[in-house]
Amino acid sequence: MSKHWINNMPVKSQSLSSVMLVVAAALIIGLLSLTTILRDLDGRSFDYLSTADPVLPEQPGITLIAIDEPSMDAIGQQWPWPRAQHAELIHQLRKAGTKAIAFDVVFAEPSDPEQDQALVDAMGPDIILAADESLIERPYGSTLVRTEPMPEMIEAGARFGIASLSMDSDGVLRNMPRYPDGFMAALLEQTSGETVAEGEALKRIQHFGPAGSYPTVSYYQALDPDSYLPPDYLKDQIVLVGFALQANADVAAGGIDAFETAYTLRSRQLTPGVEVQATIFDNMRAGLSIGKSPRWLSLVLIALAAGLALLVSRPKAPMKKALLLAASLLGLIGGCWLLLQFGRFWVGPVAPSAALILGVVAIATRDFASEQKRRREVQNAFGQYLAPEMVQKIADDPSLLNLGGVSRELTILFSDIRGFTSISEAMQDDPQGLTRMINAILTPLSNIILRHGGTIDKYMGDCVMAFWNAPLDDPDHGLHALEAAREMLAEMETINREIQAMLPDGANVPVIRMGIGINTGTCVVGNMGSDQRFDYSVLGDVVNLASRLEGQCKDQGVDILIGEATMRAAPSLAYRKVADIQVKGRSAKEATYTLSDDR
Repeated sequence: MSKHWINNMPVKSQSLSSVMLVVAAALIIGLLSLTTILRDLDGRSFDYLSTADPVLPEQPGITLIAIDEPSMDAIGQQWPWPRAQHAELIHQLRKAGTKAIAFDVVFAEPSDPEQDQALVDAMGPDIILAADESLIERPYGSTLVRTEPMPEMIEAGARFGIASLSMDSDGVLRNMPRYPDGFMAALLEQTSGETVAEGEALKRIQHFGPAGSYPTVSYYQALDPDSYLPPDYLKDQIVLVGFALQANADVAAGGIDAFETAYTLRSRQLTPGVEVQATIFDNMRAGLSIGKSPRWLSLVLIALAAGLALLVSRPKAPMKKALLLAASLLGLIGGCWLLLQFGRFWVGPVAPSAALILGVVAIATRDFASEQKRRREVQNAFGQYLAPEMVQKIADDPSLLNLGGVSRELTILFSDIRGFTSISEAMQDDPQGLTRMINAILTPLSNIILRHGGTIDKYMGDCVMAFWNAPLDDPDHGLHALEAAREMLAEMETINREIQAMLPDGANVPVIRMGIGINTGTCVVGNMGSDQRFDYSVLGDVVNLASRLEGQCKDQGVDILIGEATMRAAPSLAYRKVADIQVKGRSAKEATYTLSDDR
């Protein structure tokens, strides 16, 4: 037989097909990148990569004054607190030597006049207040509402900035504030004289840690720093006052002024808004915010990644292809992380990775379809002439069509029916009945061999020859051969009942028995025969010895006779030694064994 009949796709046509597939993959992913599906996945990838060994400022630029549960208990009042309380806080913070005080609280509505006046009297140029801007949707249209602090507080010297933040479509806070007069921009200008760099609103936030990463002092402690804080703890510090209520910090519960950030994916906790504002301040102060790639650059990377699929798909071996794909994906993701880490620039790896994977999968699917077509051609050409196992082996590796073989360790089994001669004599006038009877014997025995992973070599009358560990690897071939032999013997009782039912009336035939010889060793296994007809079989002295062992079963009074090599190959079973026998063609005697639960 020749293997040149296999119908492979021409190389030029296959290459053109591959190019068309990767172009289609690039177009599909390019369109999907415009949807929220890939944008949300890109956001998640940013969360992972930006929080993997994040770049940190040399030291936090802000100390938080937390309006938290312990402060609620200590002050003995629920929110809102009297504004004179905040005036007292400002007085104590100034006394402690703070550089600037920012309130992430909007004091927009008047309260008690005396309380309001106390807070107005405490205002000064070192105070930064929060304002808010929100979009209200109504049936007749949208209204942008801007809420600023009370005018009296601004007239008293305080400054203010918009503290509103914008989340991505998946509800995660990743972007720097879009307002030129933002809350933290005002604080930065007040404390350092610096203004926010142009384009800062187009960048992403570099988060430095989960909730609780900034130095924090409870509100009630800041009211009495001499009692609760180390000396000069707040000296020259920029402090930010805001809510940090733990009851609202759970993702599932949601809460007031708490946000999902890049770290929520890892910690499953929301970050208080006051800590988010501190993070934004340090992004501006230390220049750590992250630029975003333009749309055209993302599309170019999608096209390049899809083109890379052509190179990844070149190896024929699936394992090599998988390793190359994994290496390419790691390189792509690693490159995005390095660019983020050292270039402070974000290029999302999701869309290019998806284009690469889709391109490779598309080419692999095309190759798989071609392979299946080739396999069907193999089945059609050889299915009627070779055993199914051999056909499958040829389909997996057409080079097996060449004659030849390999040396490998096998376990060989010979089985022969004792007493079948008397059955043949009893049915000499019914050849068809005799054929049905031999099939009734060999079919269950063959099924047992196949069930235990054996390969049936040939049938010789009422004798079966089989071997293990070829064509498929079987590390426990000795054990599986012995287990098959034991089950074959157990099946003889059922086989005898079926034979007795098939015998003609009046036939007096003794119960048949079986002898099995098993041996293990190195053989030559492969396609053996002529150029026109061949069989997958084995050759070697080990085969001859297995056949001789089967022939010695009757003389030794056992049903299974096992060579020493097989006994050593399956140490988990119990054996008893039978005898050292002299085998024709060998000068030395051979030690033989049987299973201890067999006679």
